[in-house]
Amino acid sequence: MTTNKKKYNINNLDELHLILNSLKAQNKMQGEALISDGKVYLQQFSPANLIRKYATPSNFLKAEEQLNISGKVMSMVLPLLMNNTIFRGSGFITKAIVGLASGKVGQSLDIEHLSGLFNKVKSWFGGTKKKQKLIQGPQHVDYGIPPDSETY
Repeated sequence: MTTNKKKYNINNLDELHLILNSLKAQNKMQGEALISDGKVYLQQFSPANLIRKYATPSNFLKAEEQLNISGKVMSMVLPLLMNNTIFRGSGFITKAIVGLASGKVGQSLDIEHLSGLFNKVKSWFGGTKKKQKLIQGPQHVDYGIPPDSETY
């Protein structure tokens, strides 16, 4: 690394102090610029920025298509759920058959099927109130001013 050597033509003490002050000011400005640039650079790699950049729904769907994470999870959770709730008092053979069948069904489920089922169940429970309000429309609000008033 070579240093940039500048030659200054200094004739008296006042010129020396002037150049010294200008170099100190330049050093301070470059130091502040370096610190601010370093902060901006480090913010690129902060956890919040990385999550915002890489944890998008499209990236999750790509990972889901390649790995079928939801199918693997459902193939493990569904047999446990079925055997512990619906087939609680059943025998060993019934639980084994239910476990195998629900495991195969769980593997075939992907994120689209699960979101469709969720939306279907959600529409059963919460969809009627909003539809009724939209059909009725806004009602007339009475502010207490009679219709024959000058301000009406």
